[in-house]
Amino acid sequence: MLYIDPGTGGMLFTVLFGIFGVLAFSLRSLFMKLKYSSAGKQNARISSTKIPVVIFNEHKRYWNIFEPIMDELDKNDIPITYMTCSEDDPAFKRKFKNINCEYIGEGNKAFSRLNLLNANVVFATTPSLDVFQWKRSKYVDCYIHIMHAAKDLTMYRMYGTDHYDAFILGGEYQEKQARQMEEMRGIKPRDIALCGVPYLDVMKKRVEDAGEVPPHDRTVLLAPSWGESGILTRFGDRLIDALISTGYTIIVRPHPQSFASEKDMLEKLMAKYNDPSKVEWNRDTDNFEVLRRSDVLISDYSAVMFEFAMVFNKPVIYTDTKFDIRPYDADWIDEVPWTFRILPDLGIELNESNVNDIRNVIDRCIEDPSFTTGREKARRDTWVHIGESAKRSSDFIIKKYHDTVSDNISEEQKTDTDNRKNNKRIRLANSRG
Repeated sequence: MLYIDPGTGGMLFTVLFGIFGVLAFSLRSLFMKLKYSSAGKQNARISSTKIPVVIFNEHKRYWNIFEPIMDELDKNDIPITYMTCSEDDPAFKRKFKNINCEYIGEGNKAFSRLNLLNANVVFATTPSLDVFQWKRSKYVDCYIHIMHAAKDLTMYRMYGTDHYDAFILGGEYQEKQARQMEEMRGIKPRDIALCGVPYLDVMKKRVEDAGEVPPHDRTVLLAPSWGESGILTRFGDRLIDALISTGYTIIVRPHPQSFASEKDMLEKLMAKYNDPSKVEWNRDTDNFEVLRRSDVLISDYSAVMFEFAMVFNKPVIYTDTKFDIRPYDADWIDEVPWTFRILPDLGIELNESNVNDIRNVIDRCIEDPSFTTGREKARRDTWVHIGESAKRSSDFIIKKYHDTVSDNISEEQKTDTDNRKNNKRIRLANSRG
């Protein structure tokens, strides 16, 4: 009588596991709410007045995005709080007049602070606001997003920017994408400022100040991303052998994540190609000098390709990564993302048919004048107001701050007027009574 056939038993176990999963998730959610609520009471005491502008940086690697804008913001007499999740953030070494820098911890500790902020404006490059742990605070009037690379706004995971109120962007195609997503998802149109790309302006000025590169042998930089679609995983020994055979100076700069996620593969390659006269392995913290002295860059889907092409004004060799856009906002729009569409204008694709002829590919890339025209096109597309980006971005943030202050005053005045009217009606009713 207690016999249960295997099919029914499997189904029951599936149902039970599902119930336990729901219960575990619900308990975890309840725990987080209680944790945020407890932290909120403390934060409410600490932040009883609005902070005019909060800048949130999730990791010190994005400091280059914020630094030029903060330099401009600091010229205004408006108190600003810079909140970072990196205890050794470079911001702490700077002496600002109007910007206070705070370390707010990592993970849930940081989110417990952010989720209950009391501020006029919050400025960040972090996507997925109000999607995962980082929730919109009801005490914040305006969230402004800036991208950390010159690429499509839709190259974030689904709904990555839906809950921001305003954008600082570098090109008209990005604004078009924002409007398309708003229409598709029924989002109220956001305020958008085409300001340019501040960190590229800084790099450009640095290149100009460095002057001409001394005469040198033709130099090739291989700077892959990490993962199964990365160049080293796909081509590995075959590509490095082909590069060595060119007789050119070869520099390999692996992605930092490769040393953690692809350690075995990378150690084998570094052990095999350990002659610095043939292959130089570069791990400089700052990639400026290695980019400056290279004549061509070979990469896959790394943002460094666009920096190399648009700032250093040099060609790239790229690979077809078979990038799966389905988890991204780009999947909602029926066109190839600009990030991939622009690549043929910047250089030549590396594939199975030409990897063994890499010397000719390199020479064509460097000597073909059409790629110079392509780089000019890329700059027009995604880098407006070159040299003015930080000032324009700062001005937009200050404008949004003043807008929110005005809106709050108007709302308070309306509330006061409504209260006076209600009090008058009560007095009249009492007098008649």
